[in-house]
Amino acid sequence: MPLPQLTVHRDDRRTRALITLAGEIDLESVPLVRASLERCLRDGIRAIDVDLALVTFCDCSGLNAFLRAAQQSTMVGGTLRLHHPPTTLARILDLAGCGFLLLGLPFGHLPPPRGATPATPAPAPPHGSVPLAPVLSGDVR
Repeated sequence: MPLPQLTVHRDDRRTRALITLAGEIDLESVPLVRASLERCLRDGIRAIDVDLALVTFCDCSGLNAFLRAAQQSTMVGGTLRLHHPPTTLARILDLAGCGFLLLGLPFGHLPPPRGATPATPAPAPPHGSVPLAPVLSGDVR
């Protein structure tokens, strides 16, 4: 019998829960992630911390589950925060530009992935300048 691809452990403290995930989060295992997060909200948990230190892989289906749970928790006055995202998820968060929604960081400030060495900070823009934001090119109608 194969070992489970993903394990979930939940530790409650009143209206706060720590969800610890271990293994891989993908299309096959994401229903377990969704169900675990939705169960927290049904049980009255309003602050959900998700520890991903033991997650070895997470694809965009996992990101979708976390974004949906964050939206659902916000609608009931709660929060969902991810901690120690694996490199794959950190890259997806960076590319999608949504790390600030799940990591509790200011927009555009994603921490380096686990195991990465901190990069040299970029020089501060001159006083009074506005940082440029990436835009999509193409026809606008």
